[in-house]
Amino acid sequence: MTVTQKKVALLDLQAQHRVLRDEILAEVTRVIDSQMFILGEDVKKLEQEVAAYSRCRHAIGCGSGSDALVLALMALEIGTGDAVLTTPYSFFATAGAISRVGAVPVFVDVEEGTFNIDVSRVPAALDKHPNVRAIIPVHLFGGCADLDPLLAIGRERGLAVVEDAAQSIGSEYKGRQAGSIGDIGCFSFFPSKNLGGYGDGGMVTTNDPALAERLTALRAHGSKKKYFHDWIGFNSRLDTLQAAVLRVKLRYLDQWSDGRARNADIYRATLAALNVPVVPPQPAEYQTRHIYNQFVIRAERRDALQAHLKQQGIGSEVYYPLPLHLQRCYEFLGYRAGDFPVSELLAADSLALPVYPELEKDDIEYVCQTIQAFYR
Repeated sequence: MTVTQKKVALLDLQAQHRVLRDEILAEVTRVIDSQMFILGEDVKKLEQEVAAYSRCRHAIGCGSGSDALVLALMALEIGTGDAVLTTPYSFFATAGAISRVGAVPVFVDVEEGTFNIDVSRVPAALDKHPNVRAIIPVHLFGGCADLDPLLAIGRERGLAVVEDAAQSIGSEYKGRQAGSIGDIGCFSFFPSKNLGGYGDGGMVTTNDPALAERLTALRAHGSKKKYFHDWIGFNSRLDTLQAAVLRVKLRYLDQWSDGRARNADIYRATLAALNVPVVPPQPAEYQTRHIYNQFVIRAERRDALQAHLKQQGIGSEVYYPLPLHLQRCYEFLGYRAGDFPVSELLAADSLALPVYPELEKDDIEYVCQTIQAFYR
């Protein structure tokens, strides 16, 4: 089959911006005219709207998804001498937040099918590391980790569960919204996320009013009342300008996430029809809504395939090429290659393809045909 070359970006934010430009510029102009840039009314309204959307009692805006994780651990009073369980197959911020509060990451491997924490391996890791005080399951690529057994383990052992939902706002676990299930949920509004701002931004969610009070203070130097400090916090306030942008975008979020899911279905059907020898993602039964922040296939000769796609004008990305336990900065933890074989395998053969909602069906067909041509 001869495939006529075309350009397909991994993510085209311009396509989204063209639709929303006038609406967003009007809101940004309103904020600029008000000159209320720090914790303005739009921040409060966005917090209320995200709390309602995520079915949580409380939502607190902050400077980034990375800060959201740090704030969560600080609110739980986790620090020096403590350990936190998470996975090595994630963006660095997950483990980095643990280190930033003075605690130590303890890693558990992931499942091949979901890319998320392998809950069956958690008890053994906890037995080996009795100083673990919290678990951070990562809802990777837009699909929830298996939370019920993790929550049961947490209750049994007195451990907090912090959902790293940076990539998964709007995703559901057995009909429950990501970020509403554990003790604290952490979201990112980085521009490439399904709900992305025009810069950095993040949010923490919780159903616990005491944690909400502490999180609100910690993001503003630990202060509930100006110049009076109950805790040692830091400056991690969500900008009012970003909140105004995100409030507009939140109204479109479900249709964008539905578009991504539709495109994922088109990929699976097209790849199967073309008999392309790659493994597309398949949501687990408990992932009752997957929002496909990324559509990640597994492929033999991944690097050569990526180079081929690039030659044909198709964007792709490797998330993530080196698991966290093999990063140079974590050599001191003593992990070695082979310790987490599934994470290492996924790092070697996974590849994210374009899946943004504005993508056309013929774009997806072109991507699939180009992959088919590579394997012939």
